[in-house]
Amino acid sequence: MSDYHKAKRDYKKEYREYQGTPEQIKHRSSRNHARLMMKKKLGAKKIKGKDIDHKDGNPMHDTMNNLHVTSIHYNRAKH
Repeated sequence: MSDYHKAKRDYKKEYREYQGTPEQIKHRSSRNHARLMMKKKLGAKKIKGKDIDHKDGNPMHDTMNNLHVTSIHYNRAKH
């Protein structure tokens, strides 16, 4: 096993240096909003275990015609 896999992750540092930046907070908020919009449109059962994909790849573009439900595998392999 490599040293990379042995080292413990510093989650506070990750949040401080990346996830907590204003840009990433906006993107996360937009992704959460997109999921909520699709949940209201389709119902919680239809999106459970799925990802909501932004067709144009822009997480700030939350119009209904830009969103669709995909498998987690497909969506995350795409990016």
